[in-house]
Amino acid sequence: MTRSELGTLPPSIARVLSRFRAMSREDKMQALVQYSKKLEPLPERFEAIDRTNFTIPECQTRVDIFPEVSNGTIHFYADVNVRQSPTVAAFLAIILSAVNDQPPSVMLAIPDDFVSLVMENIGLGAREVGLTAIVTRLKLYAQRADDETSV
Repeated sequence: MTRSELGTLPPSIARVLSRFRAMSREDKMQALVQYSKKLEPLPERFEAIDRTNFTIPECQTRVDIFPEVSNGTIHFYADVNVRQSPTVAAFLAIILSAVNDQPPSVMLAIPDDFVSLVMENIGLGAREVGLTAIVTRLKLYAQRADDETSV
Protein backbone atom coordinates (compact mmCIF):
# COMPACT_ATOMS: atom_id res chain seq x y z
CA MET A 1 0.00 0.00 0.00
CA THR A 2 1.47 3.34 -1.06
CA ARG A 3 1.36 6.64 0.82
CA SER A 4 -1.29 7.93 -1.57
CA GLU A 5 -3.40 4.82 -0.95
CA LEU A 6 -3.00 5.34 2.82
CA GLY A 7 -4.26 8.90 2.29
CA THR A 8 -7.58 7.60 1.01
CA LEU A 9 -8.25 5.68 4.24
CA PRO A 10 -9.88 7.11 7.35
CA PRO A 11 -7.11 8.68 9.48
CA SER A 12 -7.45 6.16 12.32
CA ILE A 13 -6.87 3.23 9.94
CA ALA A 14 -4.05 4.98 8.05
CA ARG A 15 -2.24 5.64 11.37
CA VAL A 16 -2.36 1.98 12.35
CA LEU A 17 -1.10 0.80 8.98
CA SER A 18 1.66 3.43 8.80
CA ARG A 19 2.84 2.63 12.31
CA PHE A 20 3.02 -1.12 11.75
CA ARG A 21 4.53 -0.93 8.29
CA ALA A 22 7.40 1.17 9.64
CA MET A 23 8.25 -1.31 12.43
CA SER A 24 10.85 -4.04 12.38
CA ARG A 25 9.77 -7.59 13.21
CA GLU A 26 11.08 -7.23 16.76
CA ASP A 27 9.27 -3.91 17.24
CA LYS A 28 6.05 -5.44 15.93
CA MET A 29 6.33 -8.34 18.34
CA GLN A 30 6.87 -5.94 21.24
CA ALA A 31 3.96 -3.78 20.10
CA LEU A 32 1.72 -6.86 19.97
CA VAL A 33 2.61 -7.70 23.57
CA GLN A 34 1.69 -4.16 24.62
CA TYR A 35 -1.53 -4.09 22.60
CA SER A 36 -2.66 -7.44 24.02
CA LYS A 37 -2.87 -5.72 27.41
CA LYS A 38 -5.09 -2.96 26.03
CA LEU A 39 -8.09 -4.99 24.92
CA GLU A 40 -11.15 -3.50 26.57
CA PRO A 41 -12.79 -5.90 29.03
CA LEU A 42 -16.15 -7.36 28.06
CA PRO A 43 -18.98 -5.57 29.88
CA GLU A 44 -21.00 -7.76 32.24
CA ARG A 45 -24.18 -7.22 30.21
CA PHE A 46 -22.76 -9.57 27.54
CA GLU A 47 -21.83 -12.37 29.92
CA ALA A 48 -25.27 -13.98 30.14
CA ILE A 49 -26.38 -13.79 26.50
CA ASP A 50 -26.24 -16.67 24.04
CA ARG A 51 -22.98 -16.21 22.17
CA THR A 52 -23.75 -18.52 19.26
CA ASN A 53 -24.23 -15.69 16.78
CA PHE A 54 -21.23 -13.74 18.07
CA THR A 55 -18.52 -16.42 17.89
CA ILE A 56 -15.95 -16.41 15.09
CA PRO A 57 -15.72 -20.14 14.20
CA GLU A 58 -12.68 -19.75 11.94
CA CYS A 59 -10.47 -18.76 14.89
CA GLN A 60 -8.35 -21.43 16.57
CA THR A 61 -9.22 -19.80 19.89
CA ARG A 62 -12.75 -18.86 20.88
CA VAL A 63 -13.43 -15.24 19.95
CA ASP A 64 -16.78 -13.54 20.47
CA ILE A 65 -17.48 -10.08 19.06
CA PHE A 66 -20.40 -7.92 20.15
CA PRO A 67 -21.39 -4.75 18.26
CA GLU A 68 -23.31 -1.82 19.71
CA VAL A 69 -24.64 1.00 17.58
CA SER A 70 -25.46 4.38 19.10
CA ASN A 71 -25.97 7.81 17.55
CA GLY A 72 -24.53 6.80 14.18
CA THR A 73 -21.38 5.21 15.60
CA ILE A 74 -20.45 1.61 16.30
CA HIS A 75 -18.53 0.16 19.22
CA PHE A 76 -17.24 -3.41 19.26
CA TYR A 77 -16.51 -5.49 22.34
CA ALA A 78 -14.50 -8.68 22.07
CA ASP A 79 -14.11 -11.63 24.39
CA VAL A 80 -10.97 -13.72 23.98
CA ASN A 81 -8.67 -15.47 26.42
CA VAL A 82 -5.74 -13.03 26.39
CA ARG A 83 -3.35 -15.47 28.07
CA GLN A 84 -4.15 -18.22 25.59
CA SER A 85 -4.15 -15.96 22.51
CA PRO A 86 -2.20 -12.75 23.07
CA THR A 87 -1.74 -12.24 19.32
CA VAL A 88 -5.49 -12.35 18.69
CA ALA A 89 -6.13 -10.03 21.65
CA ALA A 90 -3.47 -7.64 20.36
CA PHE A 91 -4.91 -7.63 16.84
CA LEU A 92 -8.39 -6.96 18.24
CA ALA A 93 -7.06 -4.13 20.40
CA ILE A 94 -5.31 -2.62 17.37
CA ILE A 95 -8.29 -2.73 15.05
CA LEU A 96 -10.86 -1.76 17.67
CA SER A 97 -8.79 1.23 18.76
CA ALA A 98 -9.04 2.46 15.17
CA VAL A 99 -12.75 1.83 14.57
CA ASN A 100 -14.59 2.04 17.89
CA ASP A 101 -16.93 4.98 18.35
CA GLN A 102 -16.61 5.86 14.66
CA PRO A 103 -19.28 5.70 11.95
CA PRO A 104 -19.62 2.20 10.42
CA SER A 105 -18.02 3.57 7.25
CA VAL A 106 -14.63 3.61 9.03
CA MET A 107 -14.76 -0.14 9.58
CA LEU A 108 -16.01 -0.66 6.04
CA ALA A 109 -12.99 1.28 4.71
CA ILE A 110 -10.52 -1.25 6.10
CA PRO A 111 -8.67 -2.76 3.15
CA ASP A 112 -9.15 -6.46 2.43
CA ASP A 113 -5.44 -7.08 3.03
CA PHE A 114 -5.42 -5.32 6.43
CA VAL A 115 -4.38 -8.47 8.30
CA SER A 116 -1.39 -9.12 6.09
CA LEU A 117 -0.39 -5.44 6.13
CA VAL A 118 -0.38 -5.30 9.93
CA MET A 119 1.03 -8.77 10.54
CA GLU A 120 3.54 -9.02 7.68
CA ASN A 121 7.00 -10.33 8.50
CA ILE A 122 5.95 -11.59 11.93
CA GLY A 123 5.71 -15.27 11.05
CA LEU A 124 2.20 -15.85 12.36
CA GLY A 125 0.66 -17.08 9.12
CA ALA A 126 -1.33 -19.78 10.93
CA ARG A 127 -3.37 -17.02 12.57
CA GLU A 128 -4.16 -15.16 9.34
CA VAL A 129 -7.33 -17.13 8.52
CA GLY A 130 -8.85 -16.41 11.93
CA LEU A 131 -7.76 -12.77 11.96
CA THR A 132 -9.19 -12.27 8.49
CA ALA A 133 -12.45 -13.86 9.67
CA ILE A 134 -12.52 -11.34 12.52
CA VAL A 135 -12.18 -8.44 10.07
CA THR A 136 -14.88 -9.96 7.87
CA ARG A 137 -17.27 -10.25 10.83
CA LEU A 138 -16.53 -6.69 11.97
CA LYS A 139 -17.29 -5.49 8.44
CA LEU A 140 -20.52 -7.49 8.38
CA TYR A 141 -21.66 -5.86 11.63
CA ALA A 142 -20.63 -2.44 10.30
CA GLN A 143 -22.50 -3.01 7.04
CA ARG A 144 -25.65 -3.96 8.94
CA ALA A 145 -25.31 -0.85 11.12
CA ASP A 146 -24.71 1.32 8.06
CA ASP A 147 -27.78 -0.14 6.34
CA GLU A 148 -29.91 0.52 9.42
CA THR A 149 -28.79 4.15 9.71
CA SER A 150 -29.33 4.73 5.99
CA VAL A 151 -32.97 3.68 6.11
